[in-house]
Amino acid sequence: MHNKPFLLAPKPKSPLRWLLLALAIAAVVAGLLAYDYFFSSKGRWVNYRAYTQDHQTLAEYRLQPGTRCDGSPFAFPTTGVIFGLWDDSYGLRHRHQGLDIFAGTQVGATPIYAAYPGYLTRAADWISTVIIRIPSDPLQPNRQIWTYYTHMADKHGASFVSEAFPPGTSEVFVEAGTLLGFQGDYSGDPSNPTGLHLHFSIVKDDGQGSFLNELEISNTLDPSPYFNLPVNDNQNPVTYPQCAGTTTTQNWNLEPEHE
Repeated sequence: MHNKPFLLAPKPKSPLRWLLLALAIAAVVAGLLAYDYFFSSKGRWVNYRAYTQDHQTLAEYRLQPGTRCDGSPFAFPTTGVIFGLWDDSYGLRHRHQGLDIFAGTQVGATPIYAAYPGYLTRAADWISTVIIRIPSDPLQPNRQIWTYYTHMADKHGASFVSEAFPPGTSEVFVEAGTLLGFQGDYSGDPSNPTGLHLHFSIVKDDGQGSFLNELEISNTLDPSPYFNLPVNDNQNPVTYPQCAGTTTTQNWNLEPEHE
């Protein structure tokens, strides 16, 4: 008769192993919380909460629509303070692709204008976004670029894009200063709105007459030379961008802020 092999009972895991695992998890969580705390408390963002409660707290940094800094190619597209700069970081592995301009007012109140003339498109499924094709980049005339404007809706998806540009609009020419819509806080998730602002970016052409994916920073351009403003976070990690030279104001037909 064959004897059955003797099976050893599995050894219980060492308490030390569990302790080390718990410490590793705690370290990761603490690191993420520390990163979030550092981000929310650094540089420009220290004053974010106070500004959203009373935009007069940063009145000296609020840029106005139609402002051109020292002869810049682009005019400023809305009213507000630039908190989020190009290549800023909003989280681990995140690199911000454009500018986040906060009005400090109410959803749907602050107008947004085209910063430069071009051909506007609004895809059929774009609730809060338009993009404008600029056939000749004012800084490099041999290439085509695109200017991208988004968050023009409330958190539930009620659009604030101008009625002149319904979904499906394609290649409609707009002059600089054309009303595009109003600042909103749309994120696609009503329980997690973005905070009231305009996100503006300059997107590269794909070489086939269309635009690259704006979500990748490598597909966007540093807006600094287009506005003559220090809006590259690597070079300006702390201060609010302001015009350093002579400013002029374009003669735009400005819409009053809504109550």
